[in-house]
Amino acid sequence: METTYDILIIGAGPIGLAAGLEAQREGLSYLIVERGCLVNSIYNYPLNMTFFSTSERLEIGGIPFTSLNAKPTRAEALEYYRRVADSAKLNINLFEEVQYLQPEADAYRIGTSKGRYLARKVVVALGFYGIPNLLHVPGEELPKVRHYYFDPHYYFRQKVVVVGANNSAADVALETWRKGADVTLVVRQPELGSIKYWTKPDLENRIKEGEIKAYFNTSITEIREREVDIQTPQGKVTLENDFVLAMTGYQPDFGFLEKIGIQLSQDEKRYPQYDPETMETNQRGVYLAGVVCGGMDTRVWFIENSREHAVKIVKHIKQVLQEEEV
Repeated sequence: METTYDILIIGAGPIGLAAGLEAQREGLSYLIVERGCLVNSIYNYPLNMTFFSTSERLEIGGIPFTSLNAKPTRAEALEYYRRVADSAKLNINLFEEVQYLQPEADAYRIGTSKGRYLARKVVVALGFYGIPNLLHVPGEELPKVRHYYFDPHYYFRQKVVVVGANNSAADVALETWRKGADVTLVVRQPELGSIKYWTKPDLENRIKEGEIKAYFNTSITEIREREVDIQTPQGKVTLENDFVLAMTGYQPDFGFLEKIGIQLSQDEKRYPQYDPETMETNQRGVYLAGVVCGGMDTRVWFIENSREHAVKIVKHIKQVLQEEEV
């Protein structure tokens, strides 16, 4: 039996939840569908991760987010968004993946791994944490290569190569080193990149003291069970190695966007097409919200500056639905 909603929201991250809150407040029927757990991207963040933003900038729906720290932690964010979903009794189906989206008259038929629905409008609020940017080198498929990092304890007394120049790489290098790992940082650029101001001096000092080894202008060329080859400005170097932690960033699910008919720019940024005033895409009645709007430029949109997408979208949807009913 199919259920018809005014809005079906794909993704139960902070912005998907914000869209649900707005729909609820405007009296629109809605369903949020998420292929993983609630705020799945945040759940997959490192165990000890601290946000760069203050708690009030992570709030959704005007619901206060209080934190014991100047910058909230992953655990506090999970607690906050779960409480929001629970207290607002948001209509969410978790661990249910959207498989197709088909236009039908003035609505869309949505098929998922668990059911089928009809929705007059669709909001795509996917994050970008689900698909890692690969190294594309031989041996990357080995179990020792990790594109996600959780707990530093696992790497005690292990020889670890951390790949990357930005926040994630810096945090991973410092945390694993402090838990007893032998850490080597491999950076393609000539210097460290965009790193939290309270973390960067710490990493720079560890490198200066030789406690964390660092290779700049360097790339991994091959990974083997017990070794890693890197290409440095001085030539090839082979490192003894137990684990490679590739903190090389992530990207939105472009395949899904294309599958549902959203046009992407033909350059390397792969910007999806949408109207910035309404967030409606080239597919009429399908809207984008959150970090997915930035394509490969994943440093453009964050929770704090894309919360407004939910308000814009629901306001426009309500206006359109009212006009269609006249």
